[in-house]
Amino acid sequence: MTESMTENRKTEKLFYQDSHLKEFEARVTACEKNGEHFETELDRTAFFPEGGGQYADTGKLGGARVLDVQERNGRILHITDGPLTPGETVRGQIDWDERFMKMQQHTGEHIVSGLVHAKFGYNNVGFHLGSEDCTMDFDGEITPEELEEIERKANRAVWENLEVQVLYPSEDELEQMEYRSKIEIEGQVRIVVIPGYDVCACCAPHVERTGEIGLIKLTGAQRYKGGVRVTMLCGVRALADYEVKQKQAGEISALLCAKQNEIADAVEHLREECSELKREIAEKERQLVSCRADMIPDGEEVVCVFSKEIQGDSMRALMNRILEKERILCAVFSGDGSGEYRYVIGSRKTDLRGFVKEFNAAFSGRGGGRPEMVQGTAKGGESEIREWILEKAGKM
Repeated sequence: MTESMTENRKTEKLFYQDSHLKEFEARVTACEKNGEHFETELDRTAFFPEGGGQYADTGKLGGARVLDVQERNGRILHITDGPLTPGETVRGQIDWDERFMKMQQHTGEHIVSGLVHAKFGYNNVGFHLGSEDCTMDFDGEITPEELEEIERKANRAVWENLEVQVLYPSEDELEQMEYRSKIEIEGQVRIVVIPGYDVCACCAPHVERTGEIGLIKLTGAQRYKGGVRVTMLCGVRALADYEVKQKQAGEISALLCAKQNEIADAVEHLREECSELKREIAEKERQLVSCRADMIPDGEEVVCVFSKEIQGDSMRALMNRILEKERILCAVFSGDGSGEYRYVIGSRKTDLRGFVKEFNAAFSGRGGGRPEMVQGTAKGGESEIREWILEKAGKM
């Protein structure tokens, strides 16, 4: 059923002849099993193998599914989920929507990289077309304002609907040509030209005219290895992103009772209100802490407080306030009545580290701290915990 893949026949690359070719017929020249999948070679293919920062095409080949395509030592290997018979003619079908989306992203990258190179002299030192977005790494910093200008100019290139040209210059012609390239290339160099915007060596298929890109949107930028990493969405991806953000903006608008183009102001107003409420709550907690501390009789040397209202830093504040008077120990517990508590225990008279180990062992606790203060979590009944604290602390 299989034929040795040592028969190294060169595959005709139909994706270079017509980047919009969706279906084709080809003869199977070899097929070998490799693990759970099969490596199939054809005499001609429209499936683009992974390269140039762009992941491989997928689709169908005869009765098999093409999961991946790799080029190794000049051989194009179609990774399929089933075997194909050498010598037979099969029909190949590209997952076109996926391929077209990738061509939109990659051609958009050429335009943006060309503009950045022309304006700043920066090189694109890393391009990755991922499953959700694509990123470009430039070897220099670009401000948000400068990126906005690049984005506007890039979309102008889209609106001009320029022809995307592919050239195969001779060595002499190549020496006279100025073009971008991220790597040293051996053999015939393939040059992709977007007139007025970019000239770059590239092995990947692109759209035929820039208008097919639809839209170029730079969605983010961050410093990266002394330069900047820019995230971009083009065409169908940009539209999908806009749909999600418009829906979210609409939902936020309804929740805030504000127009969509005014939600940032509404959120800022809400943030200010929240900050004011937090200040008011903090003041009320401070007053509550003061009141609870004043309720403790002066003669009570071991104090054990349980509260639902006093939480977080206020627990420590209450403990310190109670310890201002001559006490052996103060333990503050915060919980919702389910038997699980956060605790803060303090003393200015004894080292609490041994005490807390015993306490954690008795009440499935976790925590520790300094000699004068320990904190953590514990489980148990309020009366049981209180009795244990009073008994142990009374022996200090």
